[in-house]
Amino acid sequence: MIQLDVLCIGSLERGEDGSILEAHSTSTLIRADGRNIVVDTSTPYMWPAVKTSFRQIGIFPEDVDTIVLTHAHGDHAGNLKRYKKARVLIHSGSDVEIEGAEVIDADEYEICPGVRMVHTPGHCPEECSVFVEADRHYAIAGDTVPLQDNLKEGKPPAINTDRDLAMESMRRVERFADVVVPGHGAPFIVG
Repeated sequence: MIQLDVLCIGSLERGEDGSILEAHSTSTLIRADGRNIVVDTSTPYMWPAVKTSFRQIGIFPEDVDTIVLTHAHGDHAGNLKRYKKARVLIHSGSDVEIEGAEVIDADEYEICPGVRMVHTPGHCPEECSVFVEADRHYAIAGDTVPLQDNLKEGKPPAINTDRDLAMESMRRVERFADVVVPGHGAPFIVG
């Protein structure tokens, strides 16, 4: 059985001009096929919440064997060094090199049965989501869907490298998912 636990719920605060004042990503743990997979590590500010979640679940950061970064921005990769034993996966296209990371170049990559990385570019070239087939279909969407309002209102991430591609990627997430874990908010049911 596949289990998902949100380790911390991210946030995104913008100024009146739309600029980002503060950003912390959501971090999610997937337990599947004997594996412990974390999608996005969030920021050092969120580490106390992540540690508390691990304690409550009964898993430690050293038990995590795989990290998937939806992309290489610091608000999603800020705690990467805390997972010393984990293999790190990131999709190709990043202009930021993550030391020791395995770069995935396929449109879809199966991490383990029921869990796959799916390339969902638009916010940035390497952006990916993690599609999970558990009791429902979950999409851990990173900044493909930064906030619930993006999907609800049909608007791409405010920061994007390709608006049309961002919209196409959001639609791909929406077609798959029953539940979306956005990059900067709490999980929500689609539809």
